[in-house]
Amino acid sequence: MSDLQNLQSDSLAAIQAAANLDALEETRVKFLGKKGLISAEMQKLGKMSPDERKEYGAAVNVVKEAFQSALHSRKQTLEEQALEDQLSLETQDMTLPADAYQLGKVHPVSYTIMEVGDILARLGFSHATGPEIETDFYNFTALNIPENHPARQDHDTFYLKPDASGERKVLRTQTSNVQIHTMEKFEPPMRVMSIGRVFRKDSDVTHTPQFHQVEGLAIEKGLAFAHLRGVLQKFLNDFFEKDVTMRMRPHYFPFTEPSAEVDIECLFCKGDGCRICKQSGWLEVLGSGMVHRNVLTHCQVDHTEWQGFAFGCGIERLAMLKYGINDLRLFYESQAAFLKHFGKSVSQV
Repeated sequence: MSDLQNLQSDSLAAIQAAANLDALEETRVKFLGKKGLISAEMQKLGKMSPDERKEYGAAVNVVKEAFQSALHSRKQTLEEQALEDQLSLETQDMTLPADAYQLGKVHPVSYTIMEVGDILARLGFSHATGPEIETDFYNFTALNIPENHPARQDHDTFYLKPDASGERKVLRTQTSNVQIHTMEKFEPPMRVMSIGRVFRKDSDVTHTPQFHQVEGLAIEKGLAFAHLRGVLQKFLNDFFEKDVTMRMRPHYFPFTEPSAEVDIECLFCKGDGCRICKQSGWLEVLGSGMVHRNVLTHCQVDHTEWQGFAFGCGIERLAMLKYGINDLRLFYESQAAFLKHFGKSVSQV
């Protein structure tokens, strides 16, 4: 038994002498490894009689448990010391300024939609929505678009596969379908705006297969072309945040009569002529006109009693003119540099 007492003393002393975790592990292997000193004493039990095994085994367990307890305690102490040593070598100067927190930015299309919606709301227009997958009637026929119009052709419009009844629905080519749905559901007078995605088979610097449109519709008694001009002038002044020079050119749209294209004096050359306005001094911004009587009739609105005007333009087009973006495709290429430059923080929107 005196040998076990000496073994216990030596093992505990070795633990206390271990200066680091590596040395402590060596001590553990020396005493409790397969060929360790305490393990060797445990192996002797197999050659003893039952009475000797009982007495000697209890004594060996005392040594073993004392060793394990001291080993665990010493390991905790050395781990804490190692952490403190590591922290002392990796100190950080807390007086330095913190790294900038990178916040996301609102996409130009999103904040332009917000700007347009706010301006039209101040002019008395309410939001209206409609389906993006539309029938031929709501996308073309109800808008007085003739059967032979190029917009109805497959090379201009995205058609879906025929349904069970044989009808081919389309991805709406303009948000004007919302006007038809709204006039069917509600009695005039009304002022509504529809802002949403539209789809056309086009892709170049100024066209993409998907883009966003805003359209305004007003149906009231006594409306005239002068009211349309006044609303558009106010809308453009507020959007571009200055008094803009505007002109209206006669044009043709199937769903309005008379119709007009709306131009503003070039924001970049102030009318002197430049590459952006193609030396004309003017920039085309939107289309407009008085609602055609056939459109009103399709929606069961008496054109002899009610008059209406409508206007529409591309959201991306407005953003390009206001913020100097020269390629429509940049809006959809998901470039971080583009969003970093043209995006706005939430506080700016």
